[in-house]
Amino acid sequence: MDRAQKEKVVEELGQIFESSGVVVVAHYAGLTVAEMQDLRARARDAEASVRVAKNRLAKIALEGKPCASIGQYLSGMTVLTYSEDPVSAAKVAEGFAKDHSKFEILGGAMGTDALDRAGVKAVSDMPSRDELLAQIAGMLGAPASNIAGAIGAPASNIASILSTIEEKAEAA
Repeated sequence: MDRAQKEKVVEELGQIFESSGVVVVAHYAGLTVAEMQDLRARARDAEASVRVAKNRLAKIALEGKPCASIGQYLSGMTVLTYSEDPVSAAKVAEGFAKDHSKFEILGGAMGTDALDRAGVKAVSDMPSRDELLAQIAGMLGAPASNIAGAIGAPASNIASILSTIEEKAEAA
């Protein structure tokens, strides 16, 4: 890799570190190509990304970035899982780590906050942005449906009473 290519990689990594909601650093030594492809597919499905980069270049790209604290994890065979959504990359990494013992999560960063192994686990347990929006929409819609049900209930009660009286009158 010549100097121009290295500069381009450092620039790309810098963009990743600035724009990502969460970055998870993990060791991947011993994973097969198929397993790495599985990790990439899971990340793609969750709108996250996976990047393997030279640690030295990643440390250069981290200089002056909000998540510079993850530089301590960049040693050995490391892989970065990242996403704009502050939760999805952590969910992907945790799910993959459960299925593959050779994938060892070291830590990460969420904005300016450094995350250790337990922090990444805690972030992965949080609901994603889409799940939160769905919960909020459900909470907003519930009172309206309750009101509609309460308003419609007297009319349906009257209708059932009238049909019962009609049935009794026909039976007699």
